[in-house]
Amino acid sequence: MMQVAGGFAFAAAIALLAYRARTLDASGAVAAVAVGTAIFATLGWAGAAVLLSFFVPASALTRLPHRATQPVGDHDERRTAAQVSANGAVAALCALGAAAISPAFAAGFAGAFAAAAADTWGTEIGVRFGGSPVSILSFRRIARGRSGGVTAAGTVATVVGALVVAATASALHLAAFSSVAIGGVAGALVDSVLGATLQSARWCENCRCECETKRHGCGALTTLRRGVSWVENDAVNVAATLAGAAVALALRSP
Repeated sequence: MMQVAGGFAFAAAIALLAYRARTLDASGAVAAVAVGTAIFATLGWAGAAVLLSFFVPASALTRLPHRATQPVGDHDERRTAAQVSANGAVAALCALGAAAISPAFAAGFAGAFAAAAADTWGTEIGVRFGGSPVSILSFRRIARGRSGGVTAAGTVATVVGALVVAATASALHLAAFSSVAIGGVAGALVDSVLGATLQSARWCENCRCECETKRHGCGALTTLRRGVSWVENDAVNVAATLAGAAVALALRSP
């Protein structure tokens, strides 16, 4: 019980700081407390460090200035409960599995966060500093910010994001560096492929631009342009973290 209480206090403190920094909205802060408590209560400071190796850089990257030509965003920079859960639920479940079933699930925990980090680093760096993106499937040029697009800068950032989490997990003896790194990159690859195929893409007539949400950042309702209507970015993130966890778990050292 003491570790659960400590985990709650730690997670609440981090969530409060993130809320005040406008990285999380109120619902996102509540979800972050739940995810953080589960992780700290099961994997202790090592698990918390891996969580922070994803969350701190990701929060910093999302606050970098956008290109002047970048269209109005789909949402503000504050993460909601759905977004926090999409990136952290699989990792939290793996942390619980490590405590209740087998320590091997710690590799899945780290792999899930490596995938989330890889995707976030790749997206934020690619959109801001990458050149013209190409489709991960056809390699034809597509609009900047469109799901399924990749750039050289974004690809390098994807690998770096996975390596940061892998190095943290390895240094704290939670999982092997290689399995977590490979899992992270694999998860980001799944994210890009799903983004290019199944993820819904919508059109804002008011801003004359493509977006990912039913209501655009300008406030206007959008129409489905391609993809599956219910496969939104959060669903793709869940699939990516699940893939990262599965690959890291499969490649873990015996």
